This record gives sequence, structure tokens and C-alpha cells, in this order.
Amino acid sequence: MTKNVGVALTFDYDAMSLWIGTFGAKSPSMTSRGEFGVIGVRRILQTLDHYRIPGTFYIPGHTAYAFPKSVQDIAAAGHEIGHHGWIHENPVTVSPERERWILEKGFKALDEVAGVRPVGYRSPAWDNSPESIPLLLEYGFEYESSQMATDFEPYWCRVGDSFTMDDPYVFGKPVNLVELPVAWHLDDFPQFEYVVSKGGIIQGVQTPRSLLQIWKDEFDYLYERIGTGLFSITMHPQVIGRAHRLLLLEGIIEHVKDKPGVHFTTMIDYCRKWKEGKTPSLSAEIGQG
Repeated sequence: MTKNVGVALTFDYDAMSLWIGTFGAKSPSMTSRGEFGVIGVRRILQTLDHYRIPGTFYIPGHTAYAFPKSVQDIAAAGHEIGHHGWIHENPVTVSPERERWILEKGFKALDEVAGVRPVGYRSPAWDNSPESIPLLLEYGFEYESSQMATDFEPYWCRVGDSFTMDDPYVFGKPVNLVELPVAWHLDDFPQFEYVVSKGGIIQGVQTPRSLLQIWKDEFDYLYERIGTGLFSITMHPQVIGRAHRLLLLEGIIEHVKDKPGVHFTTMIDYCRKWKEGKTPSLSAEIGQG
């Protein structure tokens, strides 16, 4: 079997926006956890440079204004920068007008700080509202990365899906926006962070070795049994940038880097390659039960 596996290392550079916009932080102690992201980014950039690997960073506008030099360093190193909201707001919790404002505010910040106009989007909290996909199309995005209908294969986003408690699921119309899927077991935050919130306690703080084994096993299944696709993992500089966890990043790189048919990629590069010769269509599995 000829191998053709893309590996995308992605980083959600949330900084303080995660704690303010998602968890409603009032405590300087809580927001200081986001400030550690600056140190994390510096270490990540050093690691990517050492291995000569491209990365994709999803950056809220709030982070760009808080740490402009850090965001400029990411851009100067040639890594992809994607849109990640303004202050890590969940689109489901805001009005359509506010969701539009958030997109525009994020664009403005990334342009003013780093001179970039992202064409890739990742929703804060990995949630999309019913208005999200139409808005992303309107603003010229080529892909989004917040959904979970597949694991290693991109697919076309849809508009017009509908569902109720009483009726069959209705699939909407595929549109010219590629979904590059995500998964919680490929995300470092829920594995490691200890968070006390109104919704309860996230009890992380486990050894990186356990997550490294999950990532290795996930990659090995793709590589050995499927042979082609995208292996994309999600990391946060304030999480993966901690000293002992940086060994996790190095560990997954070492595990995959010398395998024949494996290449490191940005998300936009993989999206554009995947789209070649394709037009929006429903997945072949839909409706087969």
C-alpha cells in the first residue's frame, strides 16, 4: 500500500482569552495561566524550527493585541495563522449580529498586528451556530476545523441541516467550505488542565505519556490500516508549552517523521490539495445506515 499521510500540528494560541471569554475569569491568578502561552509559543517555535516543520496557529484577536510580538514571530517564521474568534466566545452563545462582529474584530486584530488575512477558521470551544457556515462562506474562508464527523478524511461543510426530537435527521446542502475534523482525544487541554468552573471541575493533570500513547496509536491505525489521510492534533501553547509536556510534542514528531509517505503540512496546504478535482457533495456514507 502506497502511503500518503499528512501530519498537521495545530496550536490554539488562546492566551487570556480562553479564561476571560469562556470561563468568565475575574481572578488575576486564572488569567495568568493564559499569559504562560507566550513562553509556550517561544518553546514551540524553537521546536518547529529545530525539526523544520510548519505549524498552524489559530489566534483570537484578543491574543494578537495582548502579545503582538509573539504573534508577529509566528507569522515571521512562515507558519499558518487561522481565525479563532475575538475573545474565545462560543458562537452558539451569541446573536448572529455579534457573531459577525466577532469575525470582523478578529480579522482587524490579526491584520493590524501581523498583516495576515486568515482563510482557515477554528471555532472557540469547537461549536458552530446555525449561522456560522454561511458567515464563513461570506467572508471567504476556505476551510473550518471544529467538527467531528470523520477522523482522517476532510469533508464538505453543509448548510441547512435540521433535526428535532420527533423527526428523522435532514442533511443540508454541501457547500464550498472544507471541514478538517478535530477530536477531543487529540486535544491536549482536557487531558492536562485542572479547571474549576460553574459547570464543575475538569480533572486533568495526568502524565503526558498516556496521551502520547493515544496519539501514537491513532496515527499508527491511519498509517498502517488506511494509508492515506490527515492526522491533525490540537495543542495550546499554555498547555503543551509546559516543560514536561513539550516532550510529548517532541515524542509524536519523532514517532512519525521518518516513516515513508509521511509529510508535515499546514492545514491550508492540506485543504487545497484535497480539494483538487472535487466539488461539494454529500459523503457517500450518508443515508446508508
